Amino acid sequence: QVQLVESGGGLVQTGDSLRLSCAASGRTISSYAMGWFRQAPGKEREFVAAINWVGGSTNYADSVKGRFTISRDNAKNTVYLQMTSLRPEDTAVYYCAGRKFVTAAMRAGQYDYWGQGTQETVSS
Repeated sequence: QVQLVESGGGLVQTGDSLRLSCAASGRTISSYAMGWFRQAPGKEREFVAAINWVGGSTNYADSVKGRFTISRDNAKNTVYLQMTSLRPEDTAVYYCAGRKFVTAAMRAGQYDYWGQGTQETVSS
């Protein structure tokens, strides 16, 4: 069984940068595509970013393209989300997810494993 734990969230100001981490345990995720999703109060969970099994291909939501970067370090069994130029509308609980396939995906239903989430709040 794979367990995913997000960390790195917190309270920041508009324009700040922050890096979220997703640490996997139980099994290696080196053969899993990984993704980040977020959910703001009163809104549905939305796709943020995805990365294939070795990091050679990435996908981003239009709302974060050019500001966020997803990466992975398979030796550390960890996935990251580097966030820059943060805005109040980025405030949400951020979730990492993994799926038993090597190709990236953008739909929540395509993922098999989910973390518990980490809160990111951006103050104006």
